[in-house]
Amino acid sequence: MPNFSTQKRLAACVLDVGESRVWINPDPDVAGEIADSITREDVKSQIEAGNIKAKPQKGNSRARYRARAAKRAYGHKKGPGRRKGAKGSRSPRKEIWMTKIRALRRRLKELREGGDIDRHTYRMLYRKAKGGEYRSTAHLNAYIKAKGLTRSD
Repeated sequence: MPNFSTQKRLAACVLDVGESRVWINPDPDVAGEIADSITREDVKSQIEAGNIKAKPQKGNSRARYRARAAKRAYGHKKGPGRRKGAKGSRSPRKEIWMTKIRALRRRLKELREGGDIDRHTYRMLYRKAKGGEYRSTAHLNAYIKAKGLTRSD
């Protein structure tokens, strides 16, 4: 079978793909015809005849990634041997704080708008939350109950 390097180069240019993606018909009956194709027009006619084609583009399969992600979603493959970086780099302190303070402020707003606490109590609890007094909304609720700060009490 002849060396079709020129035809491959021209076909790659015409098909707008890389040379590795150019497929040339291995049939010996057509080989001479393809070997004689030395201009772009000749190569175009061979493409139309189906003797030269572009191979489909290859892609990386995401199946393995998806399987791993599914395992991680329910806690597997997350042990100490898998971790790199400090605790604070995997879940930054600021992000933890933001999540917590937003939940506390949302809860305080619910209590104020629901009429469970008055605005003075709301402001006092808001400032305490900002100061980092409460670990969670459960802690905030326990504090409110313990101190009897709801209007119904």
